[in-house]
Amino acid sequence: MTKIALFYGTQTGYTQTASEIIHKEFGGDCVVSLTDISKAELSDFEGYEYIIIGCPTWNVGELQRDWEDFYEQLDSIDFSGKKVAYFGEGDQVGYPDTFQDAMGILEEKISELGGETVGYWSTDGYEFTDSKAVRDGKFVGLALDQDNQSQLSNERIKAWVFQLKQEFAL
Repeated sequence: MTKIALFYGTQTGYTQTASEIIHKEFGGDCVVSLTDISKAELSDFEGYEYIIIGCPTWNVGELQRDWEDFYEQLDSIDFSGKKVAYFGEGDQVGYPDTFQDAMGILEEKISELGGETVGYWSTDGYEFTDSKAVRDGKFVGLALDQDNQSQLSNERIKAWVFQLKQEFAL
């Protein structure tokens, strides 16, 4: 059985809820461990070939507080040989210049540490002006917006998890 680690930070509960939906969507084929990054230790990242990172963008383009506290510790983790997928919560209307920036900040750092990014997501259907999470015209992971597009979240999560199963070769 495939083991996947899902680490999330949450301020309002949206990212935790999305994490739980992602967990359920993987179903019985995989064991997905859910870990709130505020309770994580470096050793929690060991032994996983597949990792999912969930982080909302907070304030104006910032990491959520718990991810901000853990950010420097990422340097001590060897992500070589690991496939890493990202998802984030953001507000494309209220913060169109920094939509999903936190996801991009984490992806950039983890890629520098050897992680292979999977789970790229189309920017179609979103209205924003700038994002640190866009590479080659796609988001580096699943972009969710509970403030403005909550009705699309479950459908997007289902499609993204289906995509990840293929990219994780499950």
